[in-house]
Amino acid sequence: MGIDIKNVRDIEAMRVVGRMAAETLLMVGEKIAAGMSTDDINTLVHEDTLARGARPAPLNYRGFPKSVCTSINEVVCHGIPGPEVIKPGDIINVDVTSIFNGFYGDTSATFYIGTPTPEARHVTEVARRSLELGIAQVREGAYLGDIGQVIQEYVEGEGCSVVRDFVGHGIGRRFHEDPQVKHYGRKNTGDRMKAGMTFTIEPMVNLGNYAVKVDPSDKWTVRTIDGSLSAQFEHTILVTKKGYEVLTARPGSLRNSENASAVFLMS
Repeated sequence: MGIDIKNVRDIEAMRVVGRMAAETLLMVGEKIAAGMSTDDINTLVHEDTLARGARPAPLNYRGFPKSVCTSINEVVCHGIPGPEVIKPGDIINVDVTSIFNGFYGDTSATFYIGTPTPEARHVTEVARRSLELGIAQVREGAYLGDIGQVIQEYVEGEGCSVVRDFVGHGIGRRFHEDPQVKHYGRKNTGDRMKAGMTFTIEPMVNLGNYAVKVDPSDKWTVRTIDGSLSAQFEHTILVTKKGYEVLTARPGSLRNSENASAVFLMS
């Protein structure tokens, strides 16, 4: 369908919904704790999204049965909330997408439940940093391949791997639109970025091999084939004349994630 270049009105609408999604994710960070079920997280996200006047995009999207994706430990993405209880030492990605006034805002983060193992901390912080590095490549005239190259180079340099089967995507009036944003690849390849483009960057980083599999029983849950831990962070990004704007930037520090990272760095 081609890449949709957003106008001034579209961009303002995406700022609004991006802020909503970001604030819902902040709320999750405040509430998430050992002993909760992933269905409890789903309820929190569902109710908070509705309270803001938005709708949860995952609910009934291509048959997905819940309002948020919750992916624990070796689950890479698209984990379906249910009775599973999160435990001390777990890492869990919570992926929030809101719809408001016809536009989508998509963001996710990996949270620490209690004190992580060194391995869990490593893969999570590599994923966090890889997103930051990818975002820093965004500017008019640069190539989408520049994002993939810097992420892949950093992640592999840290002894981890980047998932190939799932990538970032254009977003706006539709949940998923052009272009695809790969988190691996070569510099100066792919589409050139233009001001007004909006897309997600969402590297999925595995502690082991990048190969993944979809659970045949639910046809959604994606896991690492080797059982290794996986972590992910995601923002919705706008390309501007001068660089980029993070449309899902959070107004505060993410508890049980960013604040915990700072504590670990000082320890």
